Amino acid sequence: MTDRVCVGAIAGSYGVKGEVRLKSFCADAEAIADYAPLYTEDGSLSFTLTLTRAVKNGFSARLDGVKTKEQADALRGTRLFADRTRLPALPDDEFYHADLIGLVVLDTGGTPLGTVKAVQNHGAGDLLEVELPGQSATVLVPFTRDAVPTVDLTAGRIIADPPDGLFPDD
Repeated sequence: MTDRVCVGAIAGSYGVKGEVRLKSFCADAEAIADYAPLYTEDGSLSFTLTLTRAVKNGFSARLDGVKTKEQADALRGTRLFADRTRLPALPDDEFYHADLIGLVVLDTGGTPLGTVKAVQNHGAGDLLEVELPGQSATVLVPFTRDAVPTVDLTAGRIIADPPDGLFPDD
């Protein structure tokens, strides 16, 4: 588990007075402000933020230290991370995506299927992108209780029961 979790991203400037367009990845989108200070991925910059209004696909926000449109534009694409200790505890059957990446995926018989490379969501639910052992090829596994009955963060593994034919040699 990492010490920080990605909670949002800066989509560019909003207006001419240094506000940014902010995408929140939080279940309660407005809660992103509660997790400040927020850090860049490398930790070199940190920001407190104030949400100023809802805009299409997110919020406009003021970041401390960002005073001009040019400064806001320079932050476009910056992902924002919060300290894990500032985030709420999750129920037993919920996970932060960052905790799943890198876990070993085994089938119900203990045979290695691969490693979680990413967690994706294209609108119909979460998918685990599993990189096959010794290959760059990946397989998308539905992140449902049927297909993934066990997630053991302590042991660093996931037990999967994927639909037939999803993995090669199935």
